[in-house]
Parts: sequence; C-alpha cells; structure tokens
Amino acid sequence: MPQSLDCFITGTDTEIGKTYVSALLLRGLRELGVSALGMKPIASGAERGPQGWRNEDALALLAAAPSPFAYELHNPYCFEPPIAPHRAAELVGVEPDLERIASAHAELARHGPVLVEGAGGWCVPLSAAAMMADIPRRLGLPVVLVVGLRLGCINHALLSARAIQADGLRLLGWIGNRIDPAMLEPEASIRALDTRMPVPCLGLVDHRGGDARTLAQAYLDGFG
Repeated sequence: MPQSLDCFITGTDTEIGKTYVSALLLRGLRELGVSALGMKPIASGAERGPQGWRNEDALALLAAAPSPFAYELHNPYCFEPPIAPHRAAELVGVEPDLERIASAHAELARHGPVLVEGAGGWCVPLSAAAMMADIPRRLGLPVVLVVGLRLGCINHALLSARAIQADGLRLLGWIGNRIDPAMLEPEASIRALDTRMPVPCLGLVDHRGGDARTLAQAYLDGFG
C-alpha cells in the first residue's frame, strides 16, 4: 500500500457536492479499515456556537470521520460571511498562512490518511499572493475532481482538469455527482467525460446517496 493515501478534493464549481463526496469517501474508507480524517483548511460561511465559529462543511467531515483532534486542526481558517475566501479573510485582516495549514495537516496525518477539501473550484484566490492550488502543492497531494453533473459540466470538467495539470499537480481521478435530477441525457455527458478526461472516473453518486465502500475502493485503487 502507498505510503500516503492523502488527497486534495476540489470541484468544478461551488455547491456541486465536494463535502458530500468527501464524507462519502471518509465513511467508505473507514468501512475498509482505513482510519482517514477530513480537513477543510479554509471555509467561509460559519455560525458562532458555544465553542466558537464552526463551518457546516467541516462539521460534516467530522461527523463522517470522528476525530480525537481539536476542531481548529481540521478547519484552521473559519470565516463568518459566505463569500469568496480571500475576501472573507480580508474583511477580518487575516492572510491565510500555508505553513499553518501544513502544520495542521501534518498533525492530522499522524493519525492516518487525510482527505483535504478545498473551497469553491480550482482557480480560487486565498490571498493577494496565493491560490487554492498552493494548498495541495505545499502539502504534496494528488487531486480528486468532483464534477457536478449538469448542463455545462463537460466544459467545466475539462477546463478544471487542464488547469490542475497545468499547475503541476497530479490529477488522480474524477467523481461524478448527479446534482441536477432534471438534467437531460446525463449518460451522454458521462460518456463524453469518460472518453475525454485525462484520468479515470472513480465513481458516480447522486443526491439520494452512493455506495461509500465501492467509491472508497476505487479511490484506493487509483493510487496503484
């Protein structure tokens, strides 16, 4: 088995099911005996609770894979307004630090594999100097692309795959999420993606659920 089974999970857009897929993978890996944890390095859109600001996506990852570590290791940067992360950070005078993220990831990785979920799509700024791609680059992680299956997804997926590879990152595979039940001829789009994407499809899921164990096994197989 490879030394590391960590990855960075990105998507073709925001609100296309990165967290849903990440949680499904975490549950499936645990069913296969792999004690993986989830991480959301930067999140915008949070509510204040008794223990401070908490983000819904980060909490979903923790629910899928309970952790002995503090919330802040799983979500080092948590901002209140549900806006672009770089702007949310600017509003409170914070510049996300890649070394802080790397330190949190390293602590989590002592426990086992870590699935790191990005925010929004691939070409998302973190600050004036950094982009989302800098997180998996700094952590040395391969990338899994979640494709929101709806009209326009072929273009979005191919452009995202091209950008990931152009940034020098390894694209491990893609996962299709049927986010639009009314989409016409979804199978035709899936076939088009199968023949044109530079990496294999690791699985298809939809809003009603997915086979966590099968998806996780395909993920593991992607590491060779």
